Amino acid sequence: MTGLWALLRLRTRRDAVQVSIWTLAVLLLAYGSSVGVAENFGSLEERTSLLSLAVANPVILLFRGLPSGTAEGAFIVFLVLPFLAMLAALMATFLAVRHSRADEESGRADMVAATPAGRGVPFAATVVHGIVACLLLGAAGALGLVLSGLAPAGSLVTGAAITATGLVFLGVGLVAAQLFHSARAANSLTVSLLVACFVVGGVGNALGTPDATLTRMTSSGLAWVSPFVWAENSRPFADDDLRPLLLAAAVTAALAGLALAMQASRDVGSGLLPARRAKPHAGPLLSGSVGLAWRLSAGSLIAWTLGSAVVGVLSTSLAAVVEEVGTGNASVQAILERLAAQGSMDQGLLVTFFVMVGVLAACYGVQTVQRARQEETHGTAEAALATPLARGRWLGAFLLVALLGILVITGAAVAGAGIALAATDGDASLLADALVVAAGQALAAAVFAALTALIFALAPRLTIPLSWGLVLVAACVALFGTIFGVDEDIVALSPFAAVPLPSGNGVDQNGVLWLVAAAAVGAAASVLLMRRRDLAPGG
Repeated sequence: MTGLWALLRLRTRRDAVQVSIWTLAVLLLAYGSSVGVAENFGSLEERTSLLSLAVANPVILLFRGLPSGTAEGAFIVFLVLPFLAMLAALMATFLAVRHSRADEESGRADMVAATPAGRGVPFAATVVHGIVACLLLGAAGALGLVLSGLAPAGSLVTGAAITATGLVFLGVGLVAAQLFHSARAANSLTVSLLVACFVVGGVGNALGTPDATLTRMTSSGLAWVSPFVWAENSRPFADDDLRPLLLAAAVTAALAGLALAMQASRDVGSGLLPARRAKPHAGPLLSGSVGLAWRLSAGSLIAWTLGSAVVGVLSTSLAAVVEEVGTGNASVQAILERLAAQGSMDQGLLVTFFVMVGVLAACYGVQTVQRARQEETHGTAEAALATPLARGRWLGAFLLVALLGILVITGAAVAGAGIALAATDGDASLLADALVVAAGQALAAAVFAALTALIFALAPRLTIPLSWGLVLVAACVALFGTIFGVDEDIVALSPFAAVPLPSGNGVDQNGVLWLVAAAAVGAAASVLLMRRRDLAPGG
């Protein structure tokens, strides 16, 4: 027990910043959504109209939760529970991989295994630490709803649903960490499974059965393979049914047991799946720093690009749904028009979807620049910098690859939007609007890549938690701020919301000047500062 408590204290200290950021994000999103919905959808008629529209147009259910009635609390949960649960799932998977596979890569696991703690105590510490972190996020979600004035019972069920989803993906992360020899591969698998579960749950809900009032939906059988749907079927503020969460608890226990058995059957540092054999000689691509940075990031670029293309297709293929939304609900019409700087509702929907494109591009940019930090902690940066390669050029290579990838990702979204317009005989002028918004979101994503590089140069140990935290906060403000009635001056602080916007037949420049300045100054400063600091390989 002494070894377990020592490891728990160590991991709590290591994760203090990350867990605090995740917890605060859940608290603010839960509270802000409750207050905003009360202001923007305060009447029963408005909530009924939007729920009926969602049930009649199942594509909307792909991006929201499970309708459970017109009560204010149930309506709020319908809008935000999947996103709150996704935050918990992401945190849990990253935590599981970091304290298992990543520790093996860094050599920490070897040192701990050499003590009387062995290999079992670190695994137990990871499980306990993950459970506590998921409970914190669930408590934060419940507290945010209670502070907004909602009933404690429904708020607690919402918190339990958030926690349960996080615990399932904690188990997924533990299993993935046993399969691969690198944390990068394990994280890629867990995020892919998370997104797949989210999409399958949305499709399953869309194929469900509505009630006679068109304000409540019963999930189809397909949906029940997704942990997100288990959380949604607890139906907070409507049924407050905890039974679906028992399924999450059982799956979590089974996954943790499987991960423990898999760990016992392999050596420290190895994975159950064999690593891909490397070529005996490097090709021309790896002869320079830019080629190396590209090689390290090419695989993730494919995934982000495909996701962006899908979002682009959806951004221009839902015009009929948008028209019905605006006709049936004045609040929705006002929000969509505000998003497009008082442009049309179609333009407002385009802006909303391309905010998600910007978030995807920013995630790629941040992830690519973070490769530099990973190379530094793994010791491979030292070998590269022992050559005539300058430190500024080395970091600049990762920045350049990040910016090129951002352009590819946003370009894929524009291509998807154009394909959808051609297939549906949509308004061709929307393609020009898509180009404007995509260029703006590429600029916003570049700001986050530059900020990540600047953090890496100034405070390398904060690179990963702080850069992801900035993206998370900015994305929440941009995606939910306008919908939930946040002051426009606060929303404008998010780079994703400060981009140029289509406004009727023109373009609102918005905050383009400060975005350009932030990206340019951040990138230049990071390269200059990198020349003056020593390597910091410590985790």
